[in-house]
Amino acid sequence: MDKRWLTKSLGAFSIGLGATQAVAPGRVLGLVGARDDDRARRLVRLIGTRELVLGTALGARRNGAPWLWLRLAGDIVDLRLADAVRRGVKSPDGRRRASITMAALAGVALADLAAAVVTTRGRRGRPIHANGRITVNRPVGEVYGAWRNLENLPQFMAHLETVRHLGDGRSRWRAAGPAGIEVEWDAEIDSEHIDEHISWRSVGETQVRHSGRVDFRPAPGGRGTEVRVHLIYEPPGGRLGARIAKLFGEAPDQQLRDDLRRFKQVLETGEVVRSESGPDGARTRTHLTE
Repeated sequence: MDKRWLTKSLGAFSIGLGATQAVAPGRVLGLVGARDDDRARRLVRLIGTRELVLGTALGARRNGAPWLWLRLAGDIVDLRLADAVRRGVKSPDGRRRASITMAALAGVALADLAAAVVTTRGRRGRPIHANGRITVNRPVGEVYGAWRNLENLPQFMAHLETVRHLGDGRSRWRAAGPAGIEVEWDAEIDSEHIDEHISWRSVGETQVRHSGRVDFRPAPGGRGTEVRVHLIYEPPGGRLGARIAKLFGEAPDQQLRDDLRRFKQVLETGEVVRSESGPDGARTRTHLTE
């Protein structure tokens, strides 16, 4: 479903309905079976103005979710007003018109609810980009092989807890951070060339869309391997997205550089110096498999 088309269509409906209510309130009152007086006309014009504002916003805003929820709130108010009209009308024809109006309003409310839910679910937060590069004093084949085994990544990438192979180039990633934040996603390798590059992307329904690419090339002067990394994380919108974004820190480039520094230490020395653990640093011996 094209969410943008759906939002614009509901916006156009609001504008058409609002214009009719604002210009011809007496005709609207007659259609719904309500009493036609000055007070009722003012109320219809007010509702029409609301519809015009919401319709214009839905047509102009890229993120229509908040306005769709406001439309739904307006639908609920309209349903209550229509029910009051139905209960106050004594003639059979008036009650019939009011009942038809309530049924139509209920249908509109269901459409607005469905659109609001779909649009909210599809809303993503601002993408988080991280770029980094480092020179590792080891041969290209060894460096490539260590990264190609994605299960090694949590040993030097601070936000990752586990990466587990699922077979056929797919893997399951698990990240954890402060305040009990935990997210998982499945990823697949979508491009690779031995000793040159590897790239991957998340697949399926996931809270976090993720993709990454690593390029490997011989460093000038035979100094080992130059590693260049580009990562993209797309958390969902709203409060959940804001919490997930904390996993990657306020300075994702710096965090990635720290991760690459640990990667370099493991490959060159077999251990990682974690100076934040104490004033003298703590050495953790580890080994990356190829």
